[in-house]
Amino acid sequence: VPMADTDLKDRQHALEDAFYRDDTETYRHQLEPREKEVAAREELAAASGISDEAVLGQLASLGIRADTLAALTLIPLIEVAWADGKMDDREREAILFGAESTGISKESPSHGLLRIWIEDRPAPDLVDAWSQFIRALCREFSEEQRGRLQRNLLGRARRVAEAAGGFLGLGPKVSKEERAVLESLARAFPG
Repeated sequence: VPMADTDLKDRQHALEDAFYRDDTETYRHQLEPREKEVAAREELAAASGISDEAVLGQLASLGIRADTLAALTLIPLIEVAWADGKMDDREREAILFGAESTGISKESPSHGLLRIWIEDRPAPDLVDAWSQFIRALCREFSEEQRGRLQRNLLGRARRVAEAAGGFLGLGPKVSKEERAVLESLARAFPG
């Protein structure tokens, strides 16, 4: 009879191990996507300076990569900076300061790309590609999420324009050319 008890206990342990092992595996597989999304959100936030969790969550769930998001956030900044067709030293400084003050750190790849674009204006088709991407992206967002994304992207560009605007604190903060560029960028967002 002790042999039967041992066999039963062995089988009981084997059953428990199998049950809990499978349960642990299931739980682990459920956590993996959440952990990946959290990591993706952190990477997207670092690349873009976006801090809105709802927008970051939606971008992460759509598989948007950090390098794509960096371009998405920088293009409005650079278009506003080049609104009058040229960029002087004061505007360059204001753009870099504005980018840093809105969360794009000096060490980030986005900041490096921005430094290149303040010296050499990007090709015009870049804004067309940006607008098309925004339209496609907005189809995946709710109306509220679209509004948040628009406020985030264009709000940062407006703050950069304000930082570059006016002379010695006098005059309008945003030039008519910058305002026209901001309005043009806003048309990429539906609604």
